[in-house]
This record gives sequence, C-alpha cells and structure tokens, in this order.
Amino acid sequence: MELVCSLTVLGDLPVLQASGEIDLATLPYFHDQLNRAISLHVGAEVFVDLDGVTALDDTGIGMLLGAAGRAREHGGDLLLVCNSDRLRSRFSLTGLDRAMVVQARAVLPRHHAGERNGTPDRRDQKSS
Repeated sequence: MELVCSLTVLGDLPVLQASGEIDLATLPYFHDQLNRAISLHVGAEVFVDLDGVTALDDTGIGMLLGAAGRAREHGGDLLLVCNSDRLRSRFSLTGLDRAMVVQARAVLPRHHAGERNGTPDRRDQKSS
C-alpha cells in the first residue's frame, strides 16, 4: 500500500494533501502527517485534501476525527476537502460529515508551484 502526503500553504491556508490508500498499513504515517500539520499551524484551520485518496477505511475515519479533536483543543480545526462521491457517501453513512466540515475544492485557492512550502513525503507501506 502507498500513501503520499504533502503539506503546503496556499495563501494563508495550511493544506495537507493526501494521495493513495489510508488504511491500517499507512495509518502510522498518516497519523504523523496529521499531527505535523496541526503542530506547525496551531490554532489554524488545517485543510485535509482527500481528492487523491483511493481508499479510506474505518481506522482512517477514526484518525481524522481524533485529529480534528486535537486541533480544536488548541483553538483550530481540521476541515476536509473531498469531491469523491464515493468518499462523501461514506462520510454521510458514518456520520463524519456531521462531526467535521467536508467541502469541495472550489473553496480553496488554486495551487501554484510558487506557493508550495512543503515537499511530498512518500512512504511505501506493505500490508501483511
């Protein structure tokens, strides 16, 4: 399994972009990336862009909820950007969309190469 995360700042908005599968195999890496984004932007609204995510299991949903709680404890929040009908339907079924803001990419500024403050961090994970 593979998951790639990249933390960028678009304007003044921190955005953690995730691409690949979020599951048990990649969960430790995803956890680290969420915590890094929240820690670097204490008190801010951190956007998690899930448009590149091809799979998200229940542990990943739990991780997002926990990270949102940590961000809120420090005066910030975690907001999801997702245009995938499949994932949005899953968020509705699990109630995640009632616990967190899930919005479309259109609300974020367009990404320009000059605005990228982070570099992609790639981890190849193998499931057992």
